[in-house]
Amino acid sequence: MKIGVPKEIKSQENRIGLTPESVKILTSNGNEVMVENNGGFEAGFYNEQYKSAGAKIVNKAEDIFNDSEIIVKVKEPQPSEVKMIKENQIVFTYLHLAAAKELTKGLVDSKSVCIAYETVTDNNGRLPLLAPMSAVAGRMSVQAGAHCLEKNQKGRGLLLGGAPGVDPGNVVILGGGVVGENAAIIATGMKAKVHIVDKSEKRLDELSKKFGDLIIPKLSDEIDLEKLISECDLLVGGVLIPGAEAPKLVTKKMLKNMKRGSVIVDVAIDQGGCVETSKPTTFAEPTYIVDDIVHYCVANMPGGVPRTSTIALNKATLPFLSKLATDGYLKALGDDPNFLAGLNVHKGQITYKAVADVFGYDYLTAKDALN
Repeated sequence: MKIGVPKEIKSQENRIGLTPESVKILTSNGNEVMVENNGGFEAGFYNEQYKSAGAKIVNKAEDIFNDSEIIVKVKEPQPSEVKMIKENQIVFTYLHLAAAKELTKGLVDSKSVCIAYETVTDNNGRLPLLAPMSAVAGRMSVQAGAHCLEKNQKGRGLLLGGAPGVDPGNVVILGGGVVGENAAIIATGMKAKVHIVDKSEKRLDELSKKFGDLIIPKLSDEIDLEKLISECDLLVGGVLIPGAEAPKLVTKKMLKNMKRGSVIVDVAIDQGGCVETSKPTTFAEPTYIVDDIVHYCVANMPGGVPRTSTIALNKATLPFLSKLATDGYLKALGDDPNFLAGLNVHKGQITYKAVADVFGYDYLTAKDALN
């Protein structure tokens, strides 16, 4: 099968869909792989490495979209890319459609087959293709938040880990999933005081066993969230409803009671954000201020560490891409209900219920779409 890997064009995005190592595996199995010129350069992967792995280097994205049966990306197609997507073409990437009305319409109109990394599941209901980037974003969230707390970043002027004779900062993490757990790894490592809020008692028990008394678990139904937030220095939003818009757990009103110069890092921004005052930002201008609270809402946080992120992502996506390339999407998805859960758009139909519901589209089950 012909697989195309365009260079990512979203602002400040330096990851790439495939590493040279992944290309070598795909080409050794008889697939053709086209990689856009210098597409992996910023992640430390060079044209010569891709050539050695069997890829063809292509100068124009238009040629990749025109000649490929499968397009492999990292971020959602940008408007100029949507125009190049062909009918029946397979697009395999992060989509986050529930927060992207125009993109959804564009993909529906393209009559392509769009499989979203973030809604592929496993037998335990987890999200194996989202997990590696959630882990990276979770770890980066505390790193970024700690930096934003510095006075020259308009923060409180507080060292998150404290100092001899000085109490550490207070971190509240909303959501105990992959983002929350990895945020806690860094926050506890910095010696901060760490609260993790989740709706699942079972999940909080798991985290308590992992972290011991380094964290303070909080069941969401049993706390005064507004009071907890008012006492924190750093708030990390890591709430996720798979494929759906994130719930707005933190209202604008709650900001009024937060400490001046405290920081919000909304990792859920790809799905619309879990803070009412959140709006997507980029690494060029990562923060803004609302009611004296610093908001960090970079929508592609793992793009800041593109080499680590690309390698981690490929370890998760390659087995699925190999199935697509070997078997075709009908068999690959039809044989695996977990992979089928990734199908969001199929030839003009929305096949993921949360996306159909949020935008008022008719919903066709992914299983029915294949028949």
